Amino acid sequence: MEQHIRFCTAPDGVRLAYATSGKGPALVRAPHWLTHLEFDWRSPVHRPWLEALNRDHLLVRFDPRGCGLSERDVADVSFQTWVQDLEAVVDAAGLERFILFGASQGGPIAVDYAVRHPGRVEKLVLHGAYARGRLVRASSPRDEEEAETFLHLARVGWGTDNAAFRRVFAMLFLPEATTEQARWFDDLSRVSTDGDMVARMLAMLHRIDVRPLAPRVSTPTLVTHARGDSRIPFEEGRLLASLIPNAQFVPLETRNHILLPSDPAFAAFFTALREFLGGGLPRAMPVGGELTGREREILELIAQGLANARISERLGISPNTLRNHITSIFGKLGAGTRAEAIVRARDGGFGRG
Repeated sequence: MEQHIRFCTAPDGVRLAYATSGKGPALVRAPHWLTHLEFDWRSPVHRPWLEALNRDHLLVRFDPRGCGLSERDVADVSFQTWVQDLEAVVDAAGLERFILFGASQGGPIAVDYAVRHPGRVEKLVLHGAYARGRLVRASSPRDEEEAETFLHLARVGWGTDNAAFRRVFAMLFLPEATTEQARWFDDLSRVSTDGDMVARMLAMLHRIDVRPLAPRVSTPTLVTHARGDSRIPFEEGRLLASLIPNAQFVPLETRNHILLPSDPAFAAFFTALREFLGGGLPRAMPVGGELTGREREILELIAQGLANARISERLGISPNTLRNHITSIFGKLGAGTRAEAIVRARDGGFGRG
């Protein structure tokens, strides 16, 4: 899998970097903060997402203004400019009709775009998203004080060598991350932008309110949200789904705001996504069609999110023997990574025990 990075210009002249990868019906990822097209491509946190989305689609994504490879020193960082940036990238990519995917802050931006351009959005997918920003949904002075504390924390500590400031955000996004995944997320936070820009973005995102727009969405919509999400409360996802006519709402059993490939919720999300988009089983091979009995046992545990050490212990086989079985399984599934194997296994009915 490879990506092709290109550049286009927003209406106010800001240079935007966008990437295309994969083949199939177009799927556009709406912008959200803390992205870097090149760094995400190598990240153990984001790469599994990109591989899974690329499996059946031409994926188009971009770094928002102020982030990643897009222009960093910009005067205007607002909700409307982010929507206009999405319009500019879609036009530059030559897309007429596509699936629009909005995660986190990308959700309300995707809602706004879908209302503006109902004829271009075939289906709308929102994950971990919300209709009300943090200050809009604040119900007490303490809520407002917490929001301001995060702004100050970002502005003061983001660009320092001390990772403790950024780790606060990492724990909100990935409470169940491994040490390596947490380190990569910290590195992404550092390379994607600086503290002043993070504070400006947060100030804008805290004031988002698309409640008046959501009932005007006419596109078929899927909304998914983690029950234990510490970054965006579960109730906010459910509220957003209730505002969009006929939206399908799927709760996910996890604490992670960004779903990790080892998390059963990761496979559950992509199963729900493929059912919503009308996709069938993987094109390479029916899951389990040529697997031995032992391989089916192993695939079941992989699909449940168990690590190799746990699988070896449960089945009473050596790590080397397990690795040989996994190599064989991946070959039969046509899967290049563990994340892809989990998605294909879940599509075939594994991992639901």
